[in-house]
Amino acid sequence: MDYEALAELIFPNIDKTPDYYDKLYPKRNLPEGAMVTRFAPSPTGFVHMGSLFSSFVDVMFARQTNGIFILRIEDTDQKREVENGTELIIKDLVDYNYQIDEGPTFGGDYGSYIQSEREDVYKAYVKDLIKKGLAYPCFTTEEELSTLRKFQEANKLRLGYYGEYAKYRNATLEEVKGELEKGTPFVIRLKSQGNYENRVSINDLIKGEISFPENDMDLVILKQDGLPTYHLAHIIDDYLMRITHIVRGDEWVSSVPVHIELNKVLGFIHPHYCQLAPINKNDNGSVRKLSKRKDPEAAVSYYREIGVPNDVVKLYLATIFNSNFEEWYMANPDKTIFDFEFSFNKMAVGGSLFDLEKLMNISKIYFSRKKAIEIYDETLKYCEIYDTDFAKVLKENKDYSVSILNIEREVARPRKDIAAYSDVKKEIAYMYDEYFYNDNTYKNIEMKDYYDPDMIIDYVNNYYDDSLDQNTWFDGLKDIAEKYGYAREMKDYKQNPDNYKGNVANIAEALRVMVAGRLNTPNLYDILNLLGKENIIKRINYFKEKTSL
Repeated sequence: MDYEALAELIFPNIDKTPDYYDKLYPKRNLPEGAMVTRFAPSPTGFVHMGSLFSSFVDVMFARQTNGIFILRIEDTDQKREVENGTELIIKDLVDYNYQIDEGPTFGGDYGSYIQSEREDVYKAYVKDLIKKGLAYPCFTTEEELSTLRKFQEANKLRLGYYGEYAKYRNATLEEVKGELEKGTPFVIRLKSQGNYENRVSINDLIKGEISFPENDMDLVILKQDGLPTYHLAHIIDDYLMRITHIVRGDEWVSSVPVHIELNKVLGFIHPHYCQLAPINKNDNGSVRKLSKRKDPEAAVSYYREIGVPNDVVKLYLATIFNSNFEEWYMANPDKTIFDFEFSFNKMAVGGSLFDLEKLMNISKIYFSRKKAIEIYDETLKYCEIYDTDFAKVLKENKDYSVSILNIEREVARPRKDIAAYSDVKKEIAYMYDEYFYNDNTYKNIEMKDYYDPDMIIDYVNNYYDDSLDQNTWFDGLKDIAEKYGYAREMKDYKQNPDNYKGNVANIAEALRVMVAGRLNTPNLYDILNLLGKENIIKRINYFKEKTSL
């Protein structure tokens, strides 16, 4: 076979060579140990939790090694592409404050970063493979492939297009010309040099050493539409963009022999593989992969809509990333995620279970460390999109709202009642007249004998003053408790419960229910001070009216 003539016959208009592109995209001048990583999604829509995690790993390793993080769009399967798919991906990554060093709209010297714009690059390498007798045009039809598969199944043979079953593997130049003259559609296949009886291995930085049979399949590397398959395109792009570490899902582990062979025949240095275990979900006792179709929490938009900060999602991803991150985060309230050094040896080899409850608990800790003004500003921004009525209330009562949010905040053990911006309204709405006065205020409260509005009015009129310090304020509660036959000290009540109607805690509970419409609130002393005496009395009278007590 005259392979030179065959290559020119197939690609008469491709005049660039692999040497040309090797010089066009030289080795990067980076510090020793710097990682060049890439996130390479297909433009099929929004980023989901699995791809957000994968790209998070890419970003963090690139950042902590003074390396480069690249966004590359792999759009060679254009049937799956959605309108504005690339823009949606970029928006999600930017929203999460991922530092993208190179990519579409970001620029860089190693582009284009969209595979469909690199067609001539791939064809130059494929043409070179044909010249070397390492690739060939294949005119096998889908019907013929189906027939071959049925034959192999019936005879219990390995399935695939390889060796003696590769019809056009050894076609002559004349046979190829004849098919081209007839206009027969064709693909380009790798002429595999592998032997299935031999084994190859890699040292995966997460899974350790993995061994496989050599690839001997003549897989398609260039499709009928002239675009490459994923296998070829990403191998060439990773080499020319000088990627050092390929972080991807371990569903690609079975393809490693193919990628080893492609790197070998193309003359490329093999990059490091870091193949991530899937993020799983416990579905009523059955563990399965987190699904963007079945699980709302798999979508990045889910957290945006309920108001979980992007930083919280990243903190949770960090706990999946490295098993020792959570303990470090708890012990270092003054540090950020960028102060932690991530490593491959702390990554899970098996799948990690996605734990939404744990994510929300991390969010509560995150909120507990924030200033009240920060929560106010961020909640207002959220509500301007998702709850315009509450946004209006917040705007009209800024100082008051910040004071509410500051209750039990700048203390040794700050409150942990907020896990999302949508929680803010749930937790503090009772402090605003617009939400307090309605028919449902006391609807879910089980009335108790000690919910005596006259007793509480007596307390407010004769014992309460917002100038009192907290200890003196609580002494007033004890005084009113004693006056009405309740134990002023809990120890007295515990020793002789039959001597009292109840205890001072009952008085505090009654007061809390009347002014807040709930059994649990942050520090009652602070709530009363913010409401003011006039509003306290008004609310107690409202309780009396609504409950007829």
